[in-house]
Amino acid sequence: MHRPAQRQRLTRILVGAAAVPMMLVASGCSSDSGDGSGDDAKKDSGASASSSATEAGSVVKEAAYAKLPEPCKVFSSKTLKEMVPKGTKSSKETKSGDTATRGSCSWNSLDNNGVDGSQFRWLNVSLLRFESDATRGTGEKLASEYFTKHAEDARSVEGAKDTKSQPLTGMGNEATLVTYDLKKKEGTFKQQTVVTRVENVVVTVDYNGAGLAGDKAPKVADLTKAAEAAAKEAVEAVRTANGAGGGSAAGGSTAPSKSPGPSKSASKSAGQGSDLGKDSGTSKSPSKSPSKSATKKD
Repeated sequence: MHRPAQRQRLTRILVGAAAVPMMLVASGCSSDSGDGSGDDAKKDSGASASSSATEAGSVVKEAAYAKLPEPCKVFSSKTLKEMVPKGTKSSKETKSGDTATRGSCSWNSLDNNGVDGSQFRWLNVSLLRFESDATRGTGEKLASEYFTKHAEDARSVEGAKDTKSQPLTGMGNEATLVTYDLKKKEGTFKQQTVVTRVENVVVTVDYNGAGLAGDKAPKVADLTKAAEAAAKEAVEAVRTANGAGGGSAAGGSTAPSKSPGPSKSASKSAGQGSDLGKDSGTSKSPSKSPSKSATKKD
C-alpha cells in the first residue's frame, strides 16, 4: 500500500504548511545677588524641587525576571510524549539574536494509523521578556500591554471558524485561552492558543491537532486540557529560571533600566503560531503550523 511513502509525503506537506497560527535636564537657578531676597530664595527652592522631580521621573522599578528558560527545554519529556507522541525529538528552536528577551520552540507529530488515517499534532511555545524603561514604564506594565494586544490578535486569525475566548486562572498574572477551527486542504485543524503573562514575561502556547486521511478529529476538550497544562508548565519554567520567585530583581529596585522594548525581532510576536501579533515578535514565523495562528486579519 506504500504507506511509508504516503506518510513521508503527508509529513512534508504538513510541516511545510505549519505556523500559519517588546522596549534630564535638571535646571537650577542661581543668583549673583547678595541681598538674600525672598524671591531669590524661592527661585533656588523651586529649582531644587524641579531637579528632584526630574531625577525621580528617570528611575523605574527593575523588572522582576531577568532570564528566560531555554525554549526547547520548557516541557518535560512526559508532557511532550502526551502532546506530540511521535515528535518528542522533533524540537526546532527559532534562532534569536537575543535569547535573554525572546525564544521559541516547536514540535510536530504524525501518527500514521494505516487505513484508519493519521493523527497530526503541532506544539509551539514562545517567550517574550520585557525590561523596564525609564520613559515607557516597568517591564510588568509593558508586558501587560503586549499581553492584551497579543490575546486580541489571537482572536482575529484569518480564516478561523467558531472562535471562542475565555480568561484563565491559576497561571501567571493573567491568562487567556482562544480556540477555533481552521480548515486546510489536509483537514480541519483544532487550534488552542493560551496567552499568559507572568510578571514581565509573556508566554504563548499554541497547540493544534487534526484527524487526517479519514481519521476522526481530536476532541477539543482534550486538546484544551493539554494546552492549559503546558502553559502552566512553561510559566513555572520561567519562575525556575529566575530562582523560583523573582529573578535578580525580585522585590524591585529603583535603578533605571533600559529596555529593548519589544525589540525589532520581538515586535511582531514571539512567533507565528505562538506569537499572534504583528507588533511584537520575529518578522519570520518561528515554525510552520497549519494553524496560521500568527496571521492577523487586515
